[in-house]
Amino acid sequence: MKSSKIITQNDLNNCQKIIKKLNKYYSDRIVGQNSLQTSLLIAIMANGHILLESVPGLAKTTAAKVLTNAVNGKFSRVQCTPDLLPSDIIGTQMFNYSTNTFETKTGPIFANFFLLDEINRSSAKTQSATLEAMQERQVTIDGVSYQLPNVFVVIATQNPIEHEGTYMLADAQLDRFLLKEIIDYPSVQEEIEILNRFENKVFDDNKAVLKLSDLEFLQKITEKVYIDDSIKKYISQLMLATRQPHNYIDKYLADYIEMGSSTRGAIAFMQCSKALALINGRDHVIPEDIKAIRYSVLRHRISLNFSAVADDVSVEQIIDAIFGAIPTPWN
Repeated sequence: MKSSKIITQNDLNNCQKIIKKLNKYYSDRIVGQNSLQTSLLIAIMANGHILLESVPGLAKTTAAKVLTNAVNGKFSRVQCTPDLLPSDIIGTQMFNYSTNTFETKTGPIFANFFLLDEINRSSAKTQSATLEAMQERQVTIDGVSYQLPNVFVVIATQNPIEHEGTYMLADAQLDRFLLKEIIDYPSVQEEIEILNRFENKVFDDNKAVLKLSDLEFLQKITEKVYIDDSIKKYISQLMLATRQPHNYIDKYLADYIEMGSSTRGAIAFMQCSKALALINGRDHVIPEDIKAIRYSVLRHRISLNFSAVADDVSVEQIIDAIFGAIPTPWN
């Protein structure tokens, strides 16, 4: 497999060293949550954002802080509430009485890792302002545009249990997130290990092992990872199957789908599969990379109707059926 964007063996070796250091730093502090670890790394490498769904207290904030500390980056967190304003996140103009002039005060979104806790508790106007910044990677304050950092990852969370006083994200807004990860409770052994590490104060050691430039290097090499036209066709066929499910999967499952994935889903598959290939030490994407990330990429891009909820049919079941219906290339 050849591409005009050549990745040298030295590039691959350097990527593996960076990924190994980052994974070790993370694993030494966070117990379990392997899928979260992989998804966060993919989001960083693919220069995207991630939505996390779980009940409170399952180390979402801790994971974001650990990644920030690993590269000596800037971390900020906003607890979303219904009265939160867009200016509370992106910034505003403030009057300086000593100089008799207005000065720009940038908001907490100007960080490398920005945690939006319970994003569905903020109003639709605030959600839109945040998601626009995610897409454009800049914010506009009083008519002046300000660029966000090169390494800029939004980690948004939402609680699937409590819906009172929340504003559900629109499907078009959910689509802006590269990945959606669902976090479950730890096992008994994992929880014991969490207690041991907390008791041993593992989080007191915040010494960085990498630099932000290392993450920028990972992003640069990820873009060069080769993806064959046959795999691009495979991705496109999967997207078509989500939009025309009755032509591909059993009717009883197809009837549960209200809306399929947009083209952003195809782009997400391409970007994320490149990152996963690089994580696994390859300079090219294989079909197994697409399959490995299928839930994280598609679970928030396929809308199910109320019948699916009533019949306890999960979006993961639908995704498995779609992947089972599309032939895998190279087989």
